[in-house]
Amino acid sequence: MPQGQPTTVPDDGLTTRQRRNRPLLAVHTGDGKGKSTAAFGLALRGWNQGWNIGVFQFVKSAKWRIGEQTVLERLGELHEETGEGGPIEWHKMGSGWSWTRKQGEAEDHSAAAIEGWAEIKRRLAAQTHDLLILDEFTYPMKWGWVDVDDVVATLRDRPGHQHVVITGRNADPKLIEIADLVTEMTKIKHPMDAGQKGQKGIEW
Repeated sequence: MPQGQPTTVPDDGLTTRQRRNRPLLAVHTGDGKGKSTAAFGLALRGWNQGWNIGVFQFVKSAKWRIGEQTVLERLGELHEETGEGGPIEWHKMGSGWSWTRKQGEAEDHSAAAIEGWAEIKRRLAAQTHDLLILDEFTYPMKWGWVDVDDVVATLRDRPGHQHVVITGRNADPKLIEIADLVTEMTKIKHPMDAGQKGQKGIEW
């Protein structure tokens, strides 16, 4: 896309403005680092445009407060205080399912995922947010805690003008098929390969 120009112009009867302003479903997947980071960067852009932002984390521990949460919530407070930017909500749906699951806890995590998805469906129906980030939502889908066909139908048929970003590895092919924007993060090198653990300011 040289200079931001599309490679083709579809014969869909829409004007350039109509085509430009269609709501997008984006998927950030792959084994490389940066899927959530890119989504939160998009949240910053959306806040600057005055959008109503909703972030829903499905895997990271509820006790682990990442840096982006602190920043985005502060920006939400700034909006309440001054009217600058847009409102921001941040919700954690789980308690660390990807790496801290313990014996006998799967049912609780599954129920939390189902409840979280039900709340997102209500918000989509009510058109609560301009941008919804479903962080690491591919995992509850992969583990069968949330029905893939229900997710696909809900997102495909969502009303109004609502952008949705889903992050996580192993995105389901059905989700990729309906998405407007799909990016696969491919790992070439990572400090962990050399035995280096995550560090402040880089991983959180």
